[in-house]
Amino acid sequence: MSLIGLPVTILGAGVAGLAVARALALRGASVTLLEQADAIREVGAGLQISPNGAAVLHALGLDLAAISTRAEAVELRDGFDGSRVLRLDLARLRPDMGWHFVHRADLIDLLAKGAREAGVDIRLLTKIDRVDLSGERPRAVTAQGLDIDAHLLIGADGLHSPTRAALNGHVAPFFTHQVAWRALLPATPSEPNVAEVHMGPGRHLVSYPLRGGTVRNIVAVEERRRWVEEGWSLRDDPMELRLAFEGFGPRVRGWLDQVSDVWLWGLFRHPVAKRWFATLPHGAAALIGDAAHPTLPFLAQGANMALEDAWVMADSIARADTLDAGLAAYQAARAPRTARIVEAANASARAYHLSGPTRSLAHAGLRLGGMLAPNLALKRYDWIYRHDVTADR
Repeated sequence: MSLIGLPVTILGAGVAGLAVARALALRGASVTLLEQADAIREVGAGLQISPNGAAVLHALGLDLAAISTRAEAVELRDGFDGSRVLRLDLARLRPDMGWHFVHRADLIDLLAKGAREAGVDIRLLTKIDRVDLSGERPRAVTAQGLDIDAHLLIGADGLHSPTRAALNGHVAPFFTHQVAWRALLPATPSEPNVAEVHMGPGRHLVSYPLRGGTVRNIVAVEERRRWVEEGWSLRDDPMELRLAFEGFGPRVRGWLDQVSDVWLWGLFRHPVAKRWFATLPHGAAALIGDAAHPTLPFLAQGANMALEDAWVMADSIARADTLDAGLAAYQAARAPRTARIVEAANASARAYHLSGPTRSLAHAGLRLGGMLAPNLALKRYDWIYRHDVTADR
């Protein structure tokens, strides 16, 4: 079907919302994007854009290389002594593919500029309290009580999505009994462009450079019993982070000694949505990104899945005869893949947090495998990274 003039209303100006806004607008849709904040901005944090996500940015005509640092390798290290357990040499083993470290704020800025250049109307200070799908067409109700009717309503509205609730009802998430801290440190560009994963019993820490090596990103995860709020808005005392990793090696402790500002959030498992879209007599509503498939951060695929969603949604609608058929094709293409990635991310944390003899045996196996078959560990995830949703465009 032709997208020219198709009225689209998108809720949320994160990675998913901005990417699908540009993807649809480039195909001629008339796109309005509603964002609750007073500006398009992101809090400081790092992202890893893997080849599957980079392919979408390239297809959308956006220059990822201009805002990112290309990764050379991923190294798994023993948290206690810092010794290397396994090196995944991305530059050598996958020279035809690119992994990128990018500051989240820089990616949001790139996507926002791209959306505006494509003609997207971005409206700020519009907080949506609920979505109503009981009428002839989708309706979003703002915090001020204003009703906004839409033809195609896309919920890119994140973990606590009103659109998901309207489509699937409210489902309580499961607290994983893991928490994560994030922090940024000043750094020197002399460090290699490597993502380091320092592993210990019940905890691990990931770090990599951003912005040409001038900033170091830290994400640290600890298993704990007590509940912590879900979301990114809870500040914590840096001493709590240092105490959680006080048994780690000097490299990690040296980074954490520099932390002055840290955020903490609880990690929750959400089911992949059963229902991704609904068609009404005069419109439709659909989910995208975290609203459809929230994931734990252990495979760094949240933003990449959102980018894939954006391309597939726009492409599926454009290829179909009707909006209903396009959205059905979108869910059919995305639901199985995202469910598999979510489950793989759930399993990854357990591998990082081993203890006792199991940990020693696992590390020995990884070291041996890295010497005998260095490509094997990376090949295990080729189904994620080599998947290019834009290939048949």
